Amino acid sequence: MLIVFNKPCNVLCQFTDRSVPPRRTLAEFGLPPDVYAAGRLDFDSEGLLLLTDDGALAHRLTDPRHKEPKTYLAQVEGVIDDAALQRLRDGVTLNDGPTRPAQARAIDAPHWLWPRDPPVRFRKSVPDAWLELTLREGRNRQVRRMTAAVGLPTLRLVRVALGTQRLDGLAPGQWRVV
Repeated sequence: MLIVFNKPCNVLCQFTDRSVPPRRTLAEFGLPPDVYAAGRLDFDSEGLLLLTDDGALAHRLTDPRHKEPKTYLAQVEGVIDDAALQRLRDGVTLNDGPTRPAQARAIDAPHWLWPRDPPVRFRKSVPDAWLELTLREGRNRQVRRMTAAVGLPTLRLVRVALGTQRLDGLAPGQWRVV
């Protein structure tokens, strides 16, 4: 079984949390028993998360050797220029080494995107813009670190596709079996 889930912001990609007070988890969304997340999506990120009960499938989806493309929309602070886009396309050097080249392009704010809860902070004096990034690796907080490295700190991060799977209109907290 493969499930496409639209993970809301500030939800853990696991079914339990031992924090005090506990944070929100996948347990509150009525997912079928015996599925688990195939990969990760940061607590403060949102969007597509795949869940499965098939270990081999989970491995195929998440193993870096298979280089499944992951597409994100990132709302960033600042003005996107050609130099920043080119650095993302060439690969950025992070503290854990250089990243693979990414597909990167500036986009208009997505009209279909749901409001975030909690809302993104807004500052009149600082412009923001949107990027679409496609990566073929998955390091810890990689998109956020890459955009920061080119002078565009991420304010909001939404994964919209992983491999051939897309959100396709799922609202936050909704899921479907593929």
